Amino acid sequence: MGTRKVLVTGCSSGIGLALAVRLAKDKLRRFKVNNAGVGMIGPLECQNVSAMQELFNTNFFGLVRLVKELLPDMKQRQSGHIVVMSSVLGIQGLLFNDVYAASKFAVEGFCESLAVQAMKFNVKMTLVEPGPVVTEFEKKVYEEAEKMDLSETDEETARIFRQIYLKYSHKVFNSVGQTPEEVAEQSLQVIVSKNPPFRHQTNRLYMPLTAMKHADPTGCLPIDAFYKMIFQHDRMFNASLSILRILHRRMGAA
Repeated sequence: MGTRKVLVTGCSSGIGLALAVRLAKDKLRRFKVNNAGVGMIGPLECQNVSAMQELFNTNFFGLVRLVKELLPDMKQRQSGHIVVMSSVLGIQGLLFNDVYAASKFAVEGFCESLAVQAMKFNVKMTLVEPGPVVTEFEKKVYEEAEKMDLSETDEETARIFRQIYLKYSHKVFNSVGQTPEEVAEQSLQVIVSKNPPFRHQTNRLYMPLTAMKHADPTGCLPIDAFYKMIFQHDRMFNASLSILRILHRRMGAA
């Protein structure tokens, strides 16, 4: 069996690095990998439009350019598997992740549309969708957010971002965050699968949150649930995170 070219794009450096190392260590030397990604959090009023464009240029148009170059050869050979590092934020938006989630929604729409054509040429596509992942990249994003200039937004929004969102984010990452190596291992299993799924969420503990979107065609259920968790039921939210933290540790030990 010859070397397989695997395209993994739109991911943070931590996941990309872990996946590249995992594939590089493959004893049969079956793979060649490519990846990139940029993050952004904070109130929309405080975001620079040029920075938003740069994010889309990497997370979305970077993927488009690479697929545009590789797809013709795959179609000609009637063979290939494009693995895209997406995110659960490509399924469900999240407070103060407006622009980043939008880039992942674009990735998901692009791949879902292209997958139909690709199937005709026996080319497979898979979206790997991690939830929170503890990486140096994520730590840097949140460190920068702590020092973010919020003078362009109102006091209440600034308070919600600093005192509620950042605090809750740290708790979520500590409770259910995966390591890059965990995501990389699951990505490898998708790559070597004979019948890979179109979508693969890496964090089972996060699935109930994304499932809400499909449970209600009006779209109100997930928005209402997130609103209540963040602004009305602080104790319940913290209790739920404690339970998830215990489940996550048990799953890791299993």
